[in-house]
Amino acid sequence: MPNRNIIVADDDAAIRTVLNQALSRAGYEVRSTGNCATLWRWVAQGEGDLVITDVVMPDENVFDLLPRIKRVRPELPIIVMSAQNTFMTAIRASERGAYEYLPKPFDLKELIAIVGRALSRPRGAPAAGAEPGNEDIPLVGRSPAMQEIYRALARLMPTDLTVMITGESGTGKELVARALHDYGRRRAGPFVPVNMAAIPRDLIESELFGHEKGAFTGALARSAGRFEQAEGGTLFLDEIGDMPMEAQTRLLRVLQQGEYTTVGGRVPIKTNVRIIAATNKDLRISIQQGIFREDLFFRLNVVPLRLPALRERSEDVPDLVRHFFVLVEREGLSRKQLDGEAMERLKRYRWPGNVRELENLVRRLAALYPQETITGPVIEAELDTLPLAPSQPTPTGGRKNASGDAETLSGAVERHLAEYFGGYRDTLPPPGLYHRILREIEGPLIGAALAATRGNQIRAAELLGVNRNTLRKKVRDLDLQVFRTAR
Repeated sequence: MPNRNIIVADDDAAIRTVLNQALSRAGYEVRSTGNCATLWRWVAQGEGDLVITDVVMPDENVFDLLPRIKRVRPELPIIVMSAQNTFMTAIRASERGAYEYLPKPFDLKELIAIVGRALSRPRGAPAAGAEPGNEDIPLVGRSPAMQEIYRALARLMPTDLTVMITGESGTGKELVARALHDYGRRRAGPFVPVNMAAIPRDLIESELFGHEKGAFTGALARSAGRFEQAEGGTLFLDEIGDMPMEAQTRLLRVLQQGEYTTVGGRVPIKTNVRIIAATNKDLRISIQQGIFREDLFFRLNVVPLRLPALRERSEDVPDLVRHFFVLVEREGLSRKQLDGEAMERLKRYRWPGNVRELENLVRRLAALYPQETITGPVIEAELDTLPLAPSQPTPTGGRKNASGDAETLSGAVERHLAEYFGGYRDTLPPPGLYHRILREIEGPLIGAALAATRGNQIRAAELLGVNRNTLRKKVRDLDLQVFRTAR
C-alpha cells in the first residue's frame, strides 16, 4: 500500500515541525503550509489524503474555507486543531464537516491514532443544517474534562441517539441537553424538559403521555402529554431515577416500539422524539434495589455522558465567573471583576453546589457590593457563610488521598471491600466487614455534620437524625475535634 499523504496547515512553525516529524515517523508523507491560500490550492489540485489544520490562520479563518473544501472533495478527512478551546469551536468544526476536533495542546499519540482511523475508515460529510443564530456560548470551560464533553457533543449533534447525562446537582445537565437540541438536527422542533422529581408520582404517566376525557376523576377534557408536545423535537427527562415503575414500563414501550397510548386511551400513537435523560443518582444501585428497570436503563444509556463536578475542573472557574458577570450585567446590574486573590480563593473552594452555586455567588456579588473590584476578603466572608467551606479542617477520621483531598465515603467503602476480599479467593474472609466500614465512615460523616452546624452538637444531632447523647458519645469515642467557625 503506498504511503498516504497528509497536509498540515498551521501558522506556528514549531507545530508544523513537530507534526511533520511525528507523522513521518509513523510512515506518512507530509506537506506543510502556514496559510489558507496554499492549503486551498493543494486541496483543489487533488493533493493530500487527509488535512490537519489550525483554525485561525493569517489570511483566512479555516471555518470559512472548510465548506469550499467539502464541496470539491467531500470525502477528504479534515482534522481541526484550535487553541480556542470552547464549545462553539467544537460545534463549528462538526457543522463544517470536520472529521475530528482536537484542542491545543494535543497528545501526539492520540493524533496519530485519529489519523489512522480517518484514513482506514473515511466518512462522508455529515448533513449540515443552518448554523444557529444564538452566539451565546451555552457551555463554558477550557479544561481537559470539558474538552472531552465538547468533542462528544460535536459527534452527537448530527445523530438522534438516546443520551444519558449523569452528574452531581448543579453541573449543568439541562444545559448539555439543550445544547444537543439547539445545535442538532432537531433544532427546528420543540425542546420539552420534564423533571420527574417535581411531578407527583400518580400524575407522571398523565404528564408524559396525556390522558383522555374521563380517564380519572378530574379529567374533564383530553390533555396532551409531553411526548405529544415534543413531537419532532427533543424530550428531556430530568431526574429519571425518580420515575415510578409504572411509568418506566410505558417509557420502555415507547423506546422499543416508537408508540404510546394516553392514559385512558386505546389507540397507539406513533411518536417521533429524541429522548435525553439525566440523573444525579447511580442507576445501577437503583436497579439492584429493584426500583429501576434494567432493560430501561440499557435503552436510555445508549450514549452515556458524565459531567464533571466543578471541583474536578477548578481551572474553569475564572472563565465561568467572567461569563456570569456578563450575564448579570445584561440584566441591568453593574459591571464587576475579581482581583487575583479573590479568584484564587474561588478556585480553591470545593463547590458542593457546583456551577449553579458559583452562578448564585456571582449574582450575589453583583447585587450586594457597590465596588467594581471584588477582593479576597469579600470572597472569604461570602464563602464563610456557606455550610461546608473548604477552610474548615478535615474532620478526624477522614483519610487523605494522593492529592491531599479528603477521601469520599463511597471511595472508602470501595477501598475497604477491595482490601477485605483481596486476600480471600476461595473462602470468605472473617466476619466484621460491617463494623470495619462503619468505623471508617462514621468519623467523616459526623465531622461533616459538625462542620455544617459550626460545632453545634444539638443541631448536628438533628441533622443526622440521632439522639444528642448518642452523638456526644460518638464524638468522644471517635476522638473527634469539634471545630467552631467564627462568624
